[in-house]
Amino acid sequence: MKLSLSLASIAVAISFGSVAEAACSSKYGQCGGITWTGPTCCESGSTCVSQPENKYYSQCIPNEFVQNPATTQKQTTTVKSSTTTKAPVTTKSSTTTVKTTTTVKPTTTVKPTTTTTTTTTVKTTTTTSKAAQTTTPATKGDYTTISGGSSGSGSTTRYWDCCKASCSWPGKTNTVSGPVDTCGKNGISILDDNTQSGCNGGGGYMCNNNQPWAVNDDLAYGFAAASIAGSNEAGWCCGCYELTFTSGPVSGKKLVVQVTNTGGDLGQNHFDLQMPGGGVGMFDGCSSQWGVPTSNWGARYGGISSVSECNNLPSQLQPGCKWRFNWFKNADNPSMTFKQVTCPADLVSRSGCSRK
Repeated sequence: MKLSLSLASIAVAISFGSVAEAACSSKYGQCGGITWTGPTCCESGSTCVSQPENKYYSQCIPNEFVQNPATTQKQTTTVKSSTTTKAPVTTKSSTTTVKTTTTVKPTTTVKPTTTTTTTTTVKTTTTTSKAAQTTTPATKGDYTTISGGSSGSGSTTRYWDCCKASCSWPGKTNTVSGPVDTCGKNGISILDDNTQSGCNGGGGYMCNNNQPWAVNDDLAYGFAAASIAGSNEAGWCCGCYELTFTSGPVSGKKLVVQVTNTGGDLGQNHFDLQMPGGGVGMFDGCSSQWGVPTSNWGARYGGISSVSECNNLPSQLQPGCKWRFNWFKNADNPSMTFKQVTCPADLVSRSGCSRK
């Protein structure tokens, strides 16, 4: 009888152990944060890391990107970067003149928001704030190829100029749900679509959460400026494309981007990938937005040259900067093939824009 009970106890313990292991989040999955009710452990080979700039989200990071996986709860990296060749192409910013207004419209964008309403004797102004990096990354691609959509091969560069994006202006096209969100100086508060760009003396800037992030080892999501053969700005804005890299250390990896910006300086089938520290180009809105010295942003074309320099950027932008040296392996303008796809929900929730 005693032997029988002991074997049963062992079987139950093994069963519970298997259930506990299965309940852990996979690599790059969420494992903690305020209001999180899911698993707080990670699968073997990864560690749950909190993000100082986002108390609502902790992520399972592969151990090779964590300095001390046994004890740390703060993301660091030991990846060494190679010397970067400056990107030859400048950045973009719309100079379209649109009347400005001091009344901030109530937003109806679908995303995690908090709303603050200030009432005066004259009018009521509503400002909506979007939390940066609060969208839970998908564990696999939630998009499909669009039959008959644009496809081809082309080139990439990188940039982050902090300017309000071209697709953030109203009236660009009637085939989208609305313009890409315009954020205030904090990179979070959503402003009226007609707010002038910070690169032209206004208060409108790129939103913090328009930086790239890893979905898994071979797939990432992000945003880009683009020029695609056979179409124009009305056809590009808020469209999504799966890029498959064909050169450099990321050859074979895929990055799905939503087009939020354009530029006459881009060549045919050219995607300029948004990543903090990637170079401000012609229009430096970052210095006025953050009050950080110009030198902290690296070379005007190409940006910073090592992962350690990411620490010189505002903490809110450091995850996307470090993504370049971790997932993107500091690739220097890799070539790629592309095809048009439906937009993943995570991208739409961050930009506030989708094609009809």
